[in-house]
Amino acid sequence: MVGKVVKRPRLHLVAPKLPKGFGQAAAEEGVVTARASPDKVQAFLPSNIFAGVKIDPKTLVKKLDADSRSIVSAVKGEEEKVPLSKKEKMKLHKERWLQKIEDIKLAKKLQKAEMKRKATPVVGDMNPLMEALPELSDLPGEEDGDKLHSDEISPEA
Repeated sequence: MVGKVVKRPRLHLVAPKLPKGFGQAAAEEGVVTARASPDKVQAFLPSNIFAGVKIDPKTLVKKLDADSRSIVSAVKGEEEKVPLSKKEKMKLHKERWLQKIEDIKLAKKLQKAEMKRKATPVVGDMNPLMEALPELSDLPGEEDGDKLHSDEISPEA
């Protein structure tokens, strides 16, 4: 393989050349090209493109205070990262991996419980309804109801 030239395709291809008479024929037919009329192009563009724009210099001034920075960037800037040893990095990686496995197991368990609740005949899943109802301890007038029931139940000879 010594001495052989590797032929690679070029990254940028050269633009195709037009014949010399092509631009003149188009100008004669009434087609306007950028090369044919540079005066018209310059007349279209103003000499100063920012002539009509009025910008107040006070709006261009920006004040960078520690208070104006976001909390996240302020916290990141103050603390320095402590270099961790390889063992510590591996421990953190393993902990994250085990946490991910536990999360997957918990999600499967919750999904299985939901499917079991949905499979109950006629009623279906009652858990959202149970969560929506207030607890009995939160209801007003609970104590009054207990007194009436105790009076009704006990006989007054």
